[in-house]
Amino acid sequence: MVNLILFGPPGSGKGTQSAKIIDKYGLLHLSTGDLLRSEIGNKTPLGLEAQKFMDQGLLVPDEVVIGMISSKLDANPDARGFIFDGFPRTTAQAEALDKLLALKKTAISVVLSLEVPEEELIKRLLNRGLTSGRSDDANEDVVKARIVEYHNKTAPVADHYAKFGKFKKIKGDGSVEEIFDLLSKEIDELLGEKVSS
Repeated sequence: MVNLILFGPPGSGKGTQSAKIIDKYGLLHLSTGDLLRSEIGNKTPLGLEAQKFMDQGLLVPDEVVIGMISSKLDANPDARGFIFDGFPRTTAQAEALDKLLALKKTAISVVLSLEVPEEELIKRLLNRGLTSGRSDDANEDVVKARIVEYHNKTAPVADHYAKFGKFKKIKGDGSVEEIFDLLSKEIDELLGEKVSS
């Protein structure tokens, strides 16, 4: 099983590249946002629990999110692997995810981090803001704040996986195809190791 975390600041192209990876490799997309919406929509016990926190304007606790991820893993025992999107965002979440995956006899295979110069990110997001209708893409100060927030929050997660030799930086500026080729090389290498071991 190949489990990937695709990392990158807002505007780095994670959404575009995730979709291409899912198409090519048959991995299941595990987005915590989608999971939350689905569990709440289906009124599952975890969904109802999450709703209680959200109704109070609170973040959904890590253990509830981990519970949802666990359910998703259990529901797809034959999956070739998962691509994690939007999780983990903190070291505590990374450690909780590692424990959960160990219980399921699997692990994170690699964290691929899309590295894009800040001025390119700002340009991409402001361009996206012209068509996306997202107010957080339209204001340069808000865009800059989101990038700073991303780096502050996720740097420790990168350090966590780097300790285990699982963190790889990928050049994230260039054409969609160029970036996808770089990501594919890393994934092919992983799959090659998995096949031979």
